[in-house]
Amino acid sequence: MTDNNKTSGTDKNTSVPASSTGKEKPASAKKASNSPTTNTTASTDNAAETKSADATKKPEQTAAPDTKAEPKAQEQKKGGNKLGAIAIVLVIALGAGLYYHGHQQATQTNAQLAALNSQVSDLKQALASSEEKAQSAVEKATQDTNVLIAQQDKTIQSLQKALADVKGRRPNDWLLAEAEYLVNQAGRQLWLEHDVLTATTLMETADQRIAELNDPSLTPIRQAMAKDIQQLKAIKRIDVDGIVLRLTSLQQEVDKLPLANAIMPEAQEVTPETVSTNVDDWQQNLKASMSDFVGQFITYRKRDGNVVPLLTPAQTFYLQENLKAKLDQAMTAVYRGNGRLYAESLKTASEWAERFYNQDAKITESFISTLDYLSKQTIDVSYPDALNSQQLISDLLAERLRRDLAPLPTEEASQ
Repeated sequence: MTDNNKTSGTDKNTSVPASSTGKEKPASAKKASNSPTTNTTASTDNAAETKSADATKKPEQTAAPDTKAEPKAQEQKKGGNKLGAIAIVLVIALGAGLYYHGHQQATQTNAQLAALNSQVSDLKQALASSEEKAQSAVEKATQDTNVLIAQQDKTIQSLQKALADVKGRRPNDWLLAEAEYLVNQAGRQLWLEHDVLTATTLMETADQRIAELNDPSLTPIRQAMAKDIQQLKAIKRIDVDGIVLRLTSLQQEVDKLPLANAIMPEAQEVTPETVSTNVDDWQQNLKASMSDFVGQFITYRKRDGNVVPLLTPAQTFYLQENLKAKLDQAMTAVYRGNGRLYAESLKTASEWAERFYNQDAKITESFISTLDYLSKQTIDVSYPDALNSQQLISDLLAERLRRDLAPLPTEEASQ
C-alpha cells in the first residue's frame, strides 16, 4: 500500500494532460486496471486524484506523456503480486493456526468430558451406596423405634398397674398379697424339701394375715387354709436329720470294726465207746480199747459246713468301702423318702457286718444293734398333691388386680 501511494504521488506530478472531451485516461490508470484485486482500490483512487488535478489545470499547461510511467506500473504490479502471495500465505497460516487451536480445544474438551463422565459415574455409585446406607439406617431406626415403643407400652402398663395398686386397691390388700406369698412358699417347702414343719408354720402365718383383713368375703379361703393346715399336721413326722446323723456315725466306725478269724463249722460230737463186761462183746471191746489207745496220739474229727477263710488286705479295704457305700445309699434314700432302698441298704450292711467282723467285740455288737434299730424306722411319707387354698387366693388376687387396673387407650378404642 505504501508503494501504491508513492506511485500515485508521482503520477500527480507527471500526469498526462486531459483531452478536450475529458474522457481519456492516463496510461498508468489503464495499466493499474489490469493489476490484482488487492491494488484495484488504490489505482482507482489514484485515477480520481489525477482527474481532479487535471481538471484544475489550465489547458495550456498540458505536457508531453511521461515515458517512465510504464516501468513503474510494472513494478507496482509485481509488488501487488507479492502482497497477494503474502496475504494468501498469511491466510493459510492463520487457517492452520485456527485448525490446530480448534483441534487442541477439541482434545481438551474431550478429556474434560471423559473426566466429567468418570465423576458422574463415581457420583452415581456414591449416591447408590449412600441410598443403601440410608435405607438400612432407616430400617434400623424403624426397628429401634418399634422396640422403644413396645418398651414404652410395657412401661405404661406397669405404671398403670402400679397406679391401680396405689389408687384403686383397698388399703389392706397388701396383706392378701403377703398371704399368697406365704402359701406359695409353704408349697415349695413341702414338695421340694419335704419340710412339713416349716410348711405348716407358713400356712398358719398366712391364715393370720387373712384374719387381719377382717373381710367376710375371704371366709372360703380361710376354710380351705384350715383344711390344708390340718392335713399337714396329720403327716407323720420323720427325724430325717437324726437318722442321717446316726448313719454318719456308723460310717465313721467301719474302719474300727475288728475282722473275724477263719470261721470253722462246729465238729460233730463223738461219744466215747466203753468196754462192756460181757465176754461175747470181745470184738467191740477190742475196738474200743484200740480207739482209746490211738486217740491218745491222733485225734480225727469230722465237720460238715463251709469254711470262711481270712480276708486279704485288699479284700478288707474293698469290704470297708462297700459297707460305707451302702450307708451312703441309705442316707440318700432317707432324703428322697425311698423306704424300699433304705431297708435294702441297711439289710445288706447288717449281713456283711455279721459275716466278716468279730461278733464277740463290743463295737461290732453296737454297730449291728444300731443297724437293726434304724432298719425299723419308717421313712415313707405321703405328701398332699396340692394345697387347696393356694389356687383360691391366687385367683382372688388376680381378679382384684384385673378389676382395679385401668385399661389402656388402645383397649378403650377397640371397645
